[in-house]
Amino acid sequence: MRLPMFLAAAATALSLAQAAAAEDNPVGERHLVAANPTAALRNDDHKPQVKVTIWYPAAGGSEEKSLDIGPAGQPMFFVGAAAPDASFADERRRPVILFAHGYGGSARMMGWFTTVLAQQGYVVIAVDNPGNNNFDKPTLPGAVLLWDLPGDLEAALEAAKADPVIGQHLDLRRLGVAGFATGGLTALEAAGARFDLERLRAFCSAHPDDGICRPQPEFPVTQAQAAEALATPQLAPEAARAGEDHSIRGVKAAFAMAPAFVQALDPASLTAMTTPVSIVLGDADPVAAPHTNGGAAARAIPRAQLKALPGVGHYDFLSTCSPQARARLAICQSEVPQGQTHVATLQTALVFFGRTLGQP
Repeated sequence: MRLPMFLAAAATALSLAQAAAAEDNPVGERHLVAANPTAALRNDDHKPQVKVTIWYPAAGGSEEKSLDIGPAGQPMFFVGAAAPDASFADERRRPVILFAHGYGGSARMMGWFTTVLAQQGYVVIAVDNPGNNNFDKPTLPGAVLLWDLPGDLEAALEAAKADPVIGQHLDLRRLGVAGFATGGLTALEAAGARFDLERLRAFCSAHPDDGICRPQPEFPVTQAQAAEALATPQLAPEAARAGEDHSIRGVKAAFAMAPAFVQALDPASLTAMTTPVSIVLGDADPVAAPHTNGGAAARAIPRAQLKALPGVGHYDFLSTCSPQARARLAICQSEVPQGQTHVATLQTALVFFGRTLGQP
């Protein structure tokens, strides 16, 4: 199996080929716009739109272009590559993975994960969460309406199903969901966990120094600011919906990387989950502390699989930092080489989805 350059330095192709029935496809990339009514509350322009990126196995000979983030020739993050609007590798229907990024992140920032899944035969449907991504202007509603994030994935799936090119390649009998950090929370909600806003408030009142209770550096919002915003006439009706069922029908497996805000989930809903769940986290994560986040979810969810990576921090799950980024950005100060973290995560994900959804 062909590995992107930034992973090849960390492991041989054989290491991932052992984790799944390896394919060697170029990766295609298409962009859509989905409609989600709650996005109007979160987008700065108040439009009910969600930006969608789809990665998929492309036809041989498709010309891939760099997805790296930053100035040409001096990227800040090594992401991988994909061929814009390339033809599909074949006519087969493929298993589908819905993907959610972290707080203030983006679909592209997690391309190190999503493009490899596409290379291995999956169709990956990812979103940029309205009002909470690193391309658009952040908004307070985008930061606090976390229970609406599964709706972005559901809207993206509907847009993909309706697309005349993409739709015919989706095997919706084999539907999985994955995400990082807040996206890991989204994956758990999509698989059946329910949000409990009052539980989160009580936890943060008792543990104000927990990583999920402190203002996040990507867009700092205090617990007081969040409570005040959710009490406004604009957001109060949406806050009243927090505890509703936000699961996505048909999801057969959920994979969460360093899931955050797990204390916002109703414990009874976690113990009632029947969807297979796999969690990968770093045991040195100060942002989504394992004991109160991924570890807590794994203890509550029946038969959940948990893999803790020694010495790995929260931002190690982002795309690989360039030397320039490591010299300038606090989030790029990894103790463990990111390539090592990425390979371990991909191995776990490919085995998990291969077992729960079947090989592509």
